[in-house]
Amino acid sequence: MISSAELTAFLAQAREAVNIEIERWCARVEQELDERVGAAIAYSLRSPGKRFRPALTLAAYRELGGAGDATTIATAVEVVHTYSLVHDDLPCMDDDALRRGRPTTHCQFDVETATEAGFRMVPLSARVLAAGAAGLGLGGRILSSMARELYQACGAAGMVGGQVLDLAAEGQHIDLDALIEIHRAKTGALIAASAVLGAMAAGANDHLVECLRRYGFEVGLAFQIVDDVLDETGTSSELGKTAGKDAAQRKQTFVSLMGVDRALRVAREHAERAVDQLGAQGLDSTLLRGLASFIVERRS
Repeated sequence: MISSAELTAFLAQAREAVNIEIERWCARVEQELDERVGAAIAYSLRSPGKRFRPALTLAAYRELGGAGDATTIATAVEVVHTYSLVHDDLPCMDDDALRRGRPTTHCQFDVETATEAGFRMVPLSARVLAAGAAGLGLGGRILSSMARELYQACGAAGMVGGQVLDLAAEGQHIDLDALIEIHRAKTGALIAASAVLGAMAAGANDHLVECLRRYGFEVGLAFQIVDDVLDETGTSSELGKTAGKDAAQRKQTFVSLMGVDRALRVAREHAERAVDQLGAQGLDSTLLRGLASFIVERRS
């Protein structure tokens, strides 16, 4: 098993590499776009996140034999994730004022600017993805497959559709199966795509790509369950976002259905299932196993 120190070092290195790449693209955006929209995009992307999704892309790339630097491809995933956060925080969605320890984009600027900034991050992510593929010498077919994977994950069949279901369920009583369906789309789809993009970039065969997809969906559910627990038990300063929002918005969560202790047990079960997916394909990756455990043990 990978040691805690080794895992911490990997996550720190991945975060730093992605932050450097983000800064490069922020400088371009600030020059190319309308001053206020460019500034809003740069503000959003520069926010100090964990960068877990791009770290997962880099881990999958490395563990499946990638020999180059997939940081730019991983950064495309982070751009998509950041766009989703900007729009999730809007008054018409979750109406939040705090994200990653800073005012949300619509609070720092305004709703119209934040909305446009979010939309513009989608084509920006495509530019970043294409640049990453070119940097690794990947052909058009692989780039097309990666783009399809990424944008299906963030569209109606993924996190946008999951957000619609989540909003519709506010104030409603739904069962566990319905809640899992929401979060397989809203959270799990992009996390699964993060792993799949790394596998694709490394040239993995179809069986291993599907293995990483199943791993990612299980990790994604574990991630969301722990998020629900932290929303219930953490503070705003610890989380970098407003704690207790789920209860205030009358959202059905894994904690409201199961309680904190059982929710944590179920999160561990999903993390274990993620690792089982790797074993089923004979993929002995201490790093991917360590990331699955990290999801359950994290405190923010």
